[in-house]
Amino acid sequence: MTTDRIETMRYAVRWRVLLKYLGMLGVVLAALDSVPLAVAVLFGEFQEALRYTVVLLPLLVLALPLARMSAPEHLQLNEALAVVVLVFVLGSLIMSYPLGAAGNSWLDGWFEAVSGITTTGLSTAASVEDKPRAFLFARAWMQWYGGLGIVILSLALFMHNNMAGRRLMETETTGETLVSTTRIYARRIAVVYVLLTACVVLGAWLAIGDGFVALVHSLSAVSTGGFSTFDQNLAGLDSTAASVLMGFSWLGAVSLPLYYRSGQEGPAALVRDVELRALIVTTVMVSTVLYLWMPAADGGWLNALRMGMSSQSTTGFSTIAVTSLNDAAKLTLIGSMLVGGSVGSTAGGIKLLRLLLLLRLLQQFLARAAAPRHAVIKARLGGRLIGEEDMTRAALLMLLVAVLIFLSWLAFLAYGYPALDALFEVVSATGTVGLSTGIARPELEPVLKTILCFDMLAGRVEIFALLVVLCPKTWFGKRSETL
Repeated sequence: MTTDRIETMRYAVRWRVLLKYLGMLGVVLAALDSVPLAVAVLFGEFQEALRYTVVLLPLLVLALPLARMSAPEHLQLNEALAVVVLVFVLGSLIMSYPLGAAGNSWLDGWFEAVSGITTTGLSTAASVEDKPRAFLFARAWMQWYGGLGIVILSLALFMHNNMAGRRLMETETTGETLVSTTRIYARRIAVVYVLLTACVVLGAWLAIGDGFVALVHSLSAVSTGGFSTFDQNLAGLDSTAASVLMGFSWLGAVSLPLYYRSGQEGPAALVRDVELRALIVTTVMVSTVLYLWMPAADGGWLNALRMGMSSQSTTGFSTIAVTSLNDAAKLTLIGSMLVGGSVGSTAGGIKLLRLLLLLRLLQQFLARAAAPRHAVIKARLGGRLIGEEDMTRAALLMLLVAVLIFLSWLAFLAYGYPALDALFEVVSATGTVGLSTGIARPELEPVLKTILCFDMLAGRVEIFALLVVLCPKTWFGKRSETL
């Protein structure tokens, strides 16, 4: 970590800076959430439209004055991380009232909103087929802009991580502010994301036929979200349409900057990418193991491949019920959901890059044990030198994720839920996957719904960012003189 980045963590956040950027993002959220409002009006669902109006007007009244405040472009690291976390929390709170149709309480609406903006796909709704179309669209739309938002805002998370930052940007950022660098990155990724979405919508429309159903599933697929308009998820579609959507959702787990680089450098960029190769290998391995373990009623290589693609991409689409799987298949899915997709993609999980870093760390340890005492052994990944900090951070994040999962799991065990099913549900939430053993339901205890919401947020914004926001020194203490 460079000296200037260490310095920024010594200062508490500047309120003017924080409020300025939260105001700007509040205006963006108001614009994004006005799209479901337009859909509600279009379909004549005026009660739903009223719900959006009630929350969007106050949001604009509060956000516009804040967005006009003067503030320096230079963001401290803790300020950038605080903005990332708070925009996801505030975004879910804003949409909790419009999504109140999910259940009989505010908590059910917030659960649905958190699941949407974090691209998870878990739901406590007993049925979705009886819900207004504006509700179904809003969930998928939140997943779409939540997926795009976290890919762009993740730059704030990875700027202090040398290898991940280089993989995202493929450029040196010396002399540039975090804000200006993010703007360059955002323009590139937004173009890629919109083009990929257009391809998914076209392919889904041709496969499904129904324009609204195709659009909702496309938004969920490209964002690796997994919300569906059917109670049986993709089992409500024919086999061809389900396979098309599952394939497109897997593409969402590929790093979006890699698509940009392949457009600049050609297919060779895809072949060279170590994470893409790892994504292919892990998907094949998981699908093969699932095929061996799945019950005969759910068997067949196509179903195994679909579920493998769904879990590894952390999409959460399914063509079979998770409750029908045996324990070995569930454990396989747990491992797959925990790892997830590529850095810079819309997928969740700890990310394949970190798993590869840990494998290199193990390889380096074994090599040093067999090497002469004074030998210098440097670990590389994808042709790049791996720093000690990169490997340390990867190991630390995995440890923190394990602690979070363990503590959440204990809460479910205390309420008497089956151990493996409870672990599956917690990992699905933390990995922002959305596959469920049936524990997430309307009758789920409020405290457990809240825990799953926390797990989804922690899994999406990453635990490091959450810890920075929860640290008292982030908010109290000496502040930078730069105003």
